[in-house]
Amino acid sequence: MQGYTVPLSPRGQANLAPTPPWHYAGTAVAVEFFADPAAAEATLPQGLTLDPDSAGRGVAMFVDWQYSAGGEEYLDPARSQYREFLVTLDARWNGTPVAWCPYIYVDNDAALARGWVQGFPKKLGSVHQTRAYPVGGPATPAVAAGGRFGATASTAGQRIAEALVTLEQPVDNPAALMNRPVVNLRHFPRLAKGQHDQPAVHELVMAVLDNPAVGEAWVGTGELSFLPARGEELADLSVQRVGKGFRFHLAYTVDDLKTLTDYTL
Repeated sequence: MQGYTVPLSPRGQANLAPTPPWHYAGTAVAVEFFADPAAAEATLPQGLTLDPDSAGRGVAMFVDWQYSAGGEEYLDPARSQYREFLVTLDARWNGTPVAWCPYIYVDNDAALARGWVQGFPKKLGSVHQTRAYPVGGPATPAVAAGGRFGATASTAGQRIAEALVTLEQPVDNPAALMNRPVVNLRHFPRLAKGQHDQPAVHELVMAVLDNPAVGEAWVGTGELSFLPARGEELADLSVQRVGKGFRFHLAYTVDDLKTLTDYTL
């Protein structure tokens, strides 16, 4: 039986995610926000603390992705294209500024599987963002000062997030948009009776992104709402105020991660 993830199969073509490297390119609409610090701290796993320099600060990102594993998978857009919504919070690991991802939603099962391998706690959702086209006209905003881009996320038939970004100017240093490494918690429980509280995998990991790139980055004003929904805790972050809004393109490759702490040892 062959494959990287389930389902393993005779030819190894049926698995949800093939062996890395995994390559990503996408367009993001993002809004900076400041949550109740106590609520932000409540989401942190063992090993992380709130960043004292920006307690409660987070970023909500709505991303339209295209993926490839190196075999021109983007020529099969039904499998390679997907949309995602995630939240990161400013934290510290041993004094190092990091971004912790407590919640993330995606509309593609292969992306769900790749996320779980990396430690992203992905759930199924529906994510949309305003698109821009260079032909102009009343059906598209301009990627220019005054351009307005909306984004929404929902799950299980319930809307959980809404955002609006109004562009003002290009970002002076686009690389700063990806200056915090993302830290995740890889967790997989046991089902055997008597071992439900003894996970097979429980480790704090740091994402390793190869060849990161950011392009056509704009900054402006942002609006953001997290909406209460049954079975969700996103709205518990209780946004106190909203900061800047962004729209940009990004790309990177994943074929590694750094294990910070293995709590099963």
